[in-house]
Amino acid sequence: MAETPTTAASTPEMVNVTINGTAIRVPKGINVIEAARHAGVFIPHYCYHPKLPIAGNCRMCMVEIGEAMFTPDRQPVMEPDGKQKIVMQPRLAIGCNTPVKEGMIVVTNSAAVTRAQNAVLEFLLINHPLDCPICDQAGECKLQEYSVEFGAGASRFREEKVHKPKKVDLGPRVVLDDERCVLCSRCIRFMRDVAKDDCLGFVERGSHSTLTCWPGKKLDSNYSLNTVDICPVGALTDKDFRFKMRAWFLKETKSICTSCATGCNTTIWSRGNIIYRQTPRDNDAVNECWMCDAGRLNYKFINDPGRLTKAIVAPASVPAAGKGSDAGKDAGATSYEDALKQLGPKLKAALANRDSAAFIGSARATNEELYLFARLAKGSVSDCVPRSWAADNFLVKADRNPNSAGAKLLGVAAEPMGSKLAAIAEGIKGSRIKTLVVHQEDVTKHGIGADLLAKLSLLVVMDFKQTATTKAAHFVLPGVTFAEKRGTFINAKGRLQRVWPAVSLGGEARPEWEIFRDLLRELGGVDNHSDIAALFADMAGNVPALAGRVLSKVGDEGVQISTG
Repeated sequence: MAETPTTAASTPEMVNVTINGTAIRVPKGINVIEAARHAGVFIPHYCYHPKLPIAGNCRMCMVEIGEAMFTPDRQPVMEPDGKQKIVMQPRLAIGCNTPVKEGMIVVTNSAAVTRAQNAVLEFLLINHPLDCPICDQAGECKLQEYSVEFGAGASRFREEKVHKPKKVDLGPRVVLDDERCVLCSRCIRFMRDVAKDDCLGFVERGSHSTLTCWPGKKLDSNYSLNTVDICPVGALTDKDFRFKMRAWFLKETKSICTSCATGCNTTIWSRGNIIYRQTPRDNDAVNECWMCDAGRLNYKFINDPGRLTKAIVAPASVPAAGKGSDAGKDAGATSYEDALKQLGPKLKAALANRDSAAFIGSARATNEELYLFARLAKGSVSDCVPRSWAADNFLVKADRNPNSAGAKLLGVAAEPMGSKLAAIAEGIKGSRIKTLVVHQEDVTKHGIGADLLAKLSLLVVMDFKQTATTKAAHFVLPGVTFAEKRGTFINAKGRLQRVWPAVSLGGEARPEWEIFRDLLRELGGVDNHSDIAALFADMAGNVPALAGRVLSKVGDEGVQISTG
């Protein structure tokens, strides 16, 4: 996982330092590792992580520190050749725990530094098992990378390696191979200082030091898999991803987590239209570089072979309520174009009386989809299904919908969200509402049961999976998940963020904004949204909170907007 430099204050005090002969100005007080980043110089390290307390125990970040000499009255002391005299400290310093100061001189590539790096790597490899071919971390391992770039390439050690526990079950999601551990203590500090669950520690001493859980404890936090992300070697591995796929075979796609309203920035790892894992992506404005286990493991529904890939039209001879659970997902399957051709006139006739129609949107949809859904629902009652779970004091929000802010901003959801669902149910029960359009929700779980759906003259559903609602529908148009489309979301703090397609389901399924656009055309509207950028531009021109925004300039980390 890429590491994020510490964020400086908006107007930091700057100091002049020289790194490998290059003079730069950097914020006062940052450590040498971060200062070197400003100069484009990488200092190798294991224990240091910019979001964790300093440990200073790996010694991989050794550098030479010096400063120019001055007389007591602050006059420069000059060498015979006319250059100012430089005095280097007699011992190397660790870059992670050495703050920069005015006039500091740093050397990261001297012979002394190289010897120190060689020695550290030689010691680390003394007892490290040579199991790269079977290690899940291969291709992402800092020990591999540093051994090539900073190692001596040979070992003088001939004795038997120290053997430690292997395949240790630390908890429900993480496996430990103690022989691979380089004792960086990142996992210990994360659990103690970030996750606030002090459950890991070292026992024994010297080369026999071993990582373990404290007596009576397990690594069972909702943030336990972050320890796998920050482990620089293959000591901690993810049970879900273990032995599934080599990292270098996987395609990386930037995205966000849609499990709650935080909207953690993520990377989706896929190959051959199959998603293998989802990991956090750095964004200090949202999730720093962390995410919860529940969110990162919430991707398997995307790979479900039972996904809807065809449009479905209920046979005229079979009432919608008669299909029930015995109907296969391909019953009544037809092409998207044919379904649209049949649905268009029926929906147009049904919406001639807007009071007899209701729309239930999804706060898990993109802003672009919600924008067009609101246009479809204009003049009719509409709402979204609220979702909640237990929040914590870190990243998990109580709101499980990733785009509640967008649903409210674009006028699809009621205030409070879900407050109109009971009225919709009563309207169907009393035969006042005869048409219902549902996007990506199983309304049978939210007060509108199959008995009520059976009373409708027209039930239209857009979803990516088979549900009790799709089984009762007259028309089902197959959509896709957040990982298969472009678009934007607004998180709980009002940050506008983008998603990109990582995989493609194929078949008749398509992003729902295209479905809504096509339905608007069937209703006689003029819609020239040829792509998502054109749709976003239209939305930005009509929604004050998005005024002046351009999709291509939203960026990888999103932009803050005002939704108040």
